[in-house]
Amino acid sequence: MAKTIKVALAGAGAFGIKHLDGIKNIDGVEVVSLVGRRLDQTKEVADKYGIKHVSTELADSLKLPEVDAVILCTPTQMHAAQAIECMKAGKHVQVEIPLADSLADAQAVVDLQKRTGLTAMCGHTRRFNPSHQWVHQKIVAGEYNIQQMDVQTYFFRRTNMNALGQPRSWTDHLLWHHAAHTVDLFAYQARSPIVKANAVQGPIHPALGIAMDMSIQLKAANGAICTLSLSFNNDGPLGTFFRYIGDTGTYIARYDDLVNGKEEKIDVSKVDVSMNGIELQDREFFAAIREGREPNASVAQVLPCYQVLHDLDRQLAAG
Repeated sequence: MAKTIKVALAGAGAFGIKHLDGIKNIDGVEVVSLVGRRLDQTKEVADKYGIKHVSTELADSLKLPEVDAVILCTPTQMHAAQAIECMKAGKHVQVEIPLADSLADAQAVVDLQKRTGLTAMCGHTRRFNPSHQWVHQKIVAGEYNIQQMDVQTYFFRRTNMNALGQPRSWTDHLLWHHAAHTVDLFAYQARSPIVKANAVQGPIHPALGIAMDMSIQLKAANGAICTLSLSFNNDGPLGTFFRYIGDTGTYIARYDDLVNGKEEKIDVSKVDVSMNGIELQDREFFAAIREGREPNASVAQVLPCYQVLHDLDRQLAAG
């Protein structure tokens, strides 16, 4: 595909805006349609980014013949159904993490992708952050092997607000959303499937109906282990922090930044063409469309993550 890739983006909230900012830096790509829950707010965002078509319905964007691909930044509970809707309309699709909030729905997306041959990718951003790419390159080169990953995913979110401090129309989830990042990254970096997984969770929030604290243990077939702590109750430094403990060094990744175990900064500015993980994720999506190949973090590649989440969900439900 030599022509400009024309994109519809669904979800004009905090994460949709991150994608719009990233896409501005990518040649040969144009966002031509923006979908949001509230028309006035969506028009405001569209005007800022020069997007002419605005709607509150994804179906309106899918009817546009010029749209080649869709990026879904909508609520978790809509991801799988909307990804299927996009592919049935003949559009390539990138769905933000998580692919689904059930294994059956994730499998349905993968099955349809295989039937259509369209590019379908999930936003497992950690695969693309320069910090994690730097570690991955050492692993692929045979210079580093993970013995343990220690990960903290911490937020202060006792009310249903998004990253911009705005009320959410849906409820976030520690397991199906936030743990998905680490479960997928651990298997990707260990280069070995997860063969054992355990989880415990704290009390269910009376209003939100979700666990606010969770602890997960993972083991890969090659013996590497991972310990993941998640909380919506943490009133302190926010975000996800990864400690890689390996045979030739210790590294700590904080989004796109990387330090060694002594907190000495590692320069990752030359790892890729940008220091923005979301932009790099989008670049991979559009490159895969142009080149007619499977993208890194394709829906098929990330499906094993959702099998693990399914197994953990059953453990937690059983108490």
